[in-house]
Amino acid sequence: MSNDLKNILSNLNKDVEQEKLLEYLNRQLTPEEQHELEAHLNDDPFMSDAMDGLSEMKGADKISLMVYQLNKDLKQQLDKKKKKKKRAITETPWLYYTAII
Repeated sequence: MSNDLKNILSNLNKDVEQEKLLEYLNRQLTPEEQHELEAHLNDDPFMSDAMDGLSEMKGADKISLMVYQLNKDLKQQLDKKKKKKKRAITETPWLYYTAII
């Protein structure tokens, strides 16, 4: 699975970076950047809904930490699944050999 899919906020819109979204929520963008991002929000209803939900969260200053933790947990879960899949594939031939014998 590509790293883009492991990053929670990056999947909202490929034209907008995660850092830009977080800066927008923390009101750290210039008026021009803010206007540009809002134009993207108007074009993408899913992204607009996601940003509305994020902006209504209590402790908006901790969103960066929450996003980091979500991405970390997601990566760990995907890595575990990948290891299980590899292990299952490597164990399978032995099962076939024992069934044949």
